[in-house]
Amino acid sequence: MEPHEACGVFGIYGPGEDVARVTFFGLYALQHRGQESAGIAVSDGVRATMHKGMGLVAQVFTEERLRPLTGHIAIGHNRYSTKGSSRLPNAQPYLIESALGPLAVAHNGNLVNAGALRARLLQRGVGLSSTSDSEVITQMLAGAQGDTWEARIQAFMHEAQGAYSLAILSARALYAVRDPWGFRPLCLGRLNGAWVVASESCALATVGASYLREVEPGEIVAIDEGGAHSLRGAIARPQALCIFEYIYFARPDSILQGQWVYRARAGLGRMLAREHPAEADVVMGIPDSATTAAIGYAEESGIPYSEGLIKNRYIGRTFIQPDDRLRRAGVALKFNPLPDNLNGRRVVLVDDSIVRGNTSAPIVAMLRRAGAREIHMRVSSPPIRYPCMMGVDMASHEELIAHRLTPEEIGQHLGVDSLGYLSLEGLLAGVERPAAGFCLACFTGNYPVRCPPEERKEAFGRALGI
Repeated sequence: MEPHEACGVFGIYGPGEDVARVTFFGLYALQHRGQESAGIAVSDGVRATMHKGMGLVAQVFTEERLRPLTGHIAIGHNRYSTKGSSRLPNAQPYLIESALGPLAVAHNGNLVNAGALRARLLQRGVGLSSTSDSEVITQMLAGAQGDTWEARIQAFMHEAQGAYSLAILSARALYAVRDPWGFRPLCLGRLNGAWVVASESCALATVGASYLREVEPGEIVAIDEGGAHSLRGAIARPQALCIFEYIYFARPDSILQGQWVYRARAGLGRMLAREHPAEADVVMGIPDSATTAAIGYAEESGIPYSEGLIKNRYIGRTFIQPDDRLRRAGVALKFNPLPDNLNGRRVVLVDDSIVRGNTSAPIVAMLRRAGAREIHMRVSSPPIRYPCMMGVDMASHEELIAHRLTPEEIGQHLGVDSLGYLSLEGLLAGVERPAAGFCLACFTGNYPVRCPPEERKEAFGRALGI
């Protein structure tokens, strides 16, 4: 099973633009970051309106649902649940009325002190309709001290602990906010005369916007009729971008920390080939996230790259549940092998990560049945031994296979001829960035933010997001 990202956000301030339609296509480009729900909120300078629902962007929105969303400011959200279950009350954005007028919030991340903040709101008599920490953020902003939204955002940032990249809509302004550690990406762009913010630069390219820069950790970018201006929301901490943005989450055509994700991901494959060579006939990746690393492995090793699995990209993107027979088929719903490319061959099988091992073993068995003579599995990240506290739906401590088993035992469990993980040093060399710029807690157990005991117990004892 792959780790799952916890949402994508998008925002636009654009008088003269069809902001709801632009946001729809921005969310479409960010669909990989969350497939459970989608929503768009817009403001015309006086009032705000919203539509959101369960499912993919194209399932939630139609021409009829976009048409009433008129205005010159919009924010949008794709959700994959971490804090809070997968149900409509947890879908975003959240839109409420406040003393300063309408407020809508789209959030990517996870607050590690959400429990304490939630209890404080409830004690103040604030009613909460969901289990999501994103609603907690919305209510905190609405009730914070300050006569302006900038002041209230700053007050929130001094109380919040953890990961948050926010797109915030008020009646007359758009705000882009990033936590002081920079756990989640957020960038700024221009579309003709409009300003655009997005979780990834690929969304800017999709809507025809030019990439300007990243929103800095601890920064607030306020955008209104006077243009965009930056102010300090909180003192920046040592940067801790989630390393899985490079390994898995971000699209290869996005820019992170000034470089293309594709280049970094191919670099992981090259380092993997140096650390764990294999005598083989072909290199193949598990599509789609491991494809780039597999290409890098093939280039470095000189072993030809070939496709061995075809992914059905639409399986899982329906509300129709498979019957028992199809459910037992498991990964066969998602992948089909190419026997002509596998029969009698020694295969290097590249994957980006192994979390529980529940998906990897059936894939290996499928390749065996298709005729692969040897399977040498190579993983373009180190073993995941610790759960994530910052908004990635990974697994509980006991569910992580690398927490329980050695690499040799994992290889035996998966049924491969050999197994090689990329080292932590190889990972950092592959992305060409120092360790100081990343959160590496799922590999090392060293969390950049101190987690309250109840949050640590939840992550170590059971999976997040239930």
